[in-house]
Amino acid sequence: MTKMMIVWIVLAAAFAIVEACTVQLVSIWFTIGALAALIAETLNAPPVVELIIFVAVSVAMLGLTRPFVKKFSTPKIQPTNADMYIGQDAVVTQSISNTEARGTAKVGGVEWTARSADGTEIPQGEIVTVTAIEGVKLIVKRKD
Repeated sequence: MTKMMIVWIVLAAAFAIVEACTVQLVSIWFTIGALAALIAETLNAPPVVELIIFVAVSVAMLGLTRPFVKKFSTPKIQPTNADMYIGQDAVVTQSISNTEARGTAKVGGVEWTARSADGTEIPQGEIVTVTAIEGVKLIVKRKD
């Protein structure tokens, strides 16, 4: 067994161990690149060629598989029925004060706890726009 063969085996094993210890795919591409360089070493390729093969295969595997991995590992956000209220107008039914932790607004026939998006107090009866929903609270701003 040659010195370079040992280097490529150790690198492939190290990258595989790192991959096994992580939840994300972070080093599998380098493991495959090291295995390709190991194959080149068994075919008596010069060390420079082995290094080029390692880099080329690693980059190629990363470029070819990363979009698929990203597609399957990115969580999909499931919109809820409440999300339909975002962007709609609401009527303040109890004056909104973030500092006093009070306020309600009615949108779509449903009354919600409400807070001001910019922290300003909003009086009862004012028309506001829903900018977000955080838990069970509408985040609203004064209508433009």
